Amino acid sequence: MTSAEVIPAVVLKRKAVVHVRQSTQSQVMTNLESKRRQYDLVDVARQRGFVDVEIIDDDVGRSASGTVARPGFDRLVAWLCAGKVGAVLCFDASRLARNGRDWHHLLELCGLVEARVIDLDGVYDRSC
Repeated sequence: MTSAEVIPAVVLKRKAVVHVRQSTQSQVMTNLESKRRQYDLVDVARQRGFVDVEIIDDDVGRSASGTVARPGFDRLVAWLCAGKVGAVLCFDASRLARNGRDWHHLLELCGLVEARVIDLDGVYDRSC
């Protein structure tokens, strides 16, 4: 882990949220390895130092295009706004949202509350 990936203790005291998502029911049925690897992000959160880790998988099988309700994404945004989230973990950061409005809103919220976005490529600190 590089010094840029060290997560401050104040952030580690909040919960890490693993956001599991697949866009279609077909992907849910056929992409089992992808789904398993997304759930494995719980271990990544714990390796990074988070004790409280929650999984949001309410939106599995729902598109993130912005045209379909995503209650899990809405809950994630509410938790971020309340300052309860220290990190959002996802398989690929670009998979959190497929429309610019949701994507930028989520990143802006992470920056405001100093939450990290963590994917397989690294830790992203939007507060800098």
